[in-house]
Amino acid sequence: MSYPSEHPTPGQHPGTTRIVAGESAKPKRRRSLEISLAVGLVLLIGAGAAVASLNRTNDAAAAAPAATPAAELRLGYFGNITHAPALIGTSRGLIAKSLGETRLSTQVFNAGPAAIEALNAGAIDATYIGPNPAINSYVKSKGESISIIAGAASGGAQLVVKPEINSAADLAGKKLATPQLGGTQDVALRAWLGQQGYQTSTDGSGDVAINPTENAQTLKLFQDGKLDGAWLPEPWASRLVLQAGAKVLVDEKDLWEKGDFITTVLIVNKNFAAEHPETVKALLKGHVESVDWLNAAPAAEKSSVLNAALKDSAGAALPADVVDRSLQNIAFTVDPLAGTYQQLLQDGVDAGTTKQADITGIFDLTALNSVLGEGTTGTKISAQGLGKD
Repeated sequence: MSYPSEHPTPGQHPGTTRIVAGESAKPKRRRSLEISLAVGLVLLIGAGAAVASLNRTNDAAAAAPAATPAAELRLGYFGNITHAPALIGTSRGLIAKSLGETRLSTQVFNAGPAAIEALNAGAIDATYIGPNPAINSYVKSKGESISIIAGAASGGAQLVVKPEINSAADLAGKKLATPQLGGTQDVALRAWLGQQGYQTSTDGSGDVAINPTENAQTLKLFQDGKLDGAWLPEPWASRLVLQAGAKVLVDEKDLWEKGDFITTVLIVNKNFAAEHPETVKALLKGHVESVDWLNAAPAAEKSSVLNAALKDSAGAALPADVVDRSLQNIAFTVDPLAGTYQQLLQDGVDAGTTKQADITGIFDLTALNSVLGEGTTGTKISAQGLGKD
């Protein structure tokens, strides 16, 4: 709606009446009446506009679609044991059951940046992922792309190398691998090498060459003597140790206070979460049940069920000793360990894979805490000032 212009004549202050030279003073009373009528008209128009605006607001609210369960949830995860909550949640039907009428479809990825690309392109709605790609997406989008809604796994990442490599000093000029440029293990390796005095580059040059490589290829290249080592999540670190003769040079847990570092989180597209909050809550209910199952199941059953799920998602089962070694290095938790994220962000900056930024708001743990509050423990997970909890 357009309103009458109320610009004063030059030299006139708003709220005053200008008397032109030579104008009779007698019609002053009539002028006052005209002014009063004009003011009344303006007030009436303003009141009408306010009512119209209120009606438009109410109409818009009525027209806006109510938040409803999604027809489908497209979920991503990796064929890694560090993604065991996803493997258990999908293979045992825990997530599908929680979703009810919402159809569950899944997609398996090799590493985080590829999953983030799919999420941001609208190909999936939520994904299990390492923390650094989640941070990078949040930073690049200025907080518009994703929310971290839960933790999934802590631990389970190691730098494994040829037997003749005994210290960081032996890595000069060597070739190392990570699952993907900008992934959580890639960032961890680059940051650690920087602390050892090495220069690395995202193009593979530097004092130590880092070649982002698909995990299955890394195993083959290491077996063929074409790689000197790799920083990998489980079960790949265990596979290189037990199937290719590698040894552990760095266990990442030794680099963190109390050995606690997050390996896998669950994130969701922000737009999807805003449109379908009940679906997100249902996903989290299935996720929590999956983590609880992993922490309660007998070791033999856990290993067997996980191996079957890995066969379905990755195409092949693993030797039992690989699964057992992997599980010894991982803790499954719904806590994303928010207190570690400023360090994770700084590691990404030091590695050259992200930019310094404010990541306040990256967490939305409200749905998770609602689910936990409905359980018997009543546990509440903190966002440590970096979002809602």
